[in-house]
Amino acid sequence: MSDATLNAVKEDPDDFAVQIADQIESFILAVTAVSKGDDPDSAVPYLLLEVSQLCLAGGRLGAHEDILPADRYEPDLGPEPDVDDLRERFAALLEPIDVYSEVFDPYEPRKAPVACRISDDLADLVTDLRHGLAHYTAGRTTEAMWWWQFSYFSNWGSTASACLRALQSLVAHVRLDQPLAELDGLDTDEDLSEDALAEQAGQVMAEEIAGPLGLRTV
Repeated sequence: MSDATLNAVKEDPDDFAVQIADQIESFILAVTAVSKGDDPDSAVPYLLLEVSQLCLAGGRLGAHEDILPADRYEPDLGPEPDVDDLRERFAALLEPIDVYSEVFDPYEPRKAPVACRISDDLADLVTDLRHGLAHYTAGRTTEAMWWWQFSYFSNWGSTASACLRALQSLVAHVRLDQPLAELDGLDTDEDLSEDALAEQAGQVMAEEIAGPLGLRTV
């Protein structure tokens, strides 16, 4: 589909590009609002919902045929907006449970898990998605769709799925009244083995974080 064709149906709510753009813009707005900390008790459930919906948009992009940009070179968008404030707000809001363990490639044998941060994930997602949204709002719909699809495979898709797993695991630990392994304080720059992660991880009972995070046990 050419750029002219995509732009011709840009306002059609049933159009694929419009639906993806709406989902991405909604994610950015919602996550930015959560980061302000006005409703900290609902932060984790809201994030679980928003990242889940973003993964749906990513899955639709991943299943779609390859989208090719109209031009050989990507137009210059200027400097990227700073997301350090967003990252720092989430780091403070999620401080007890910000760090989690993740394996980047499940098909790479014997790959040791590494420590990641939900706050870093969310900031990275906003950065990638906002880049494509700048193209979309400038009327370069094909460029935006190409960027979102390409970066889904190369970066934000795996970031979103890892972040979703961490959030879902957190909610499950609390709802099932199970102890939660505390990874807060681990150095995310270290290449940690499973033994090192296990050795540094402490035990935090779910009820200790259930109140501040707005989650109740059953």
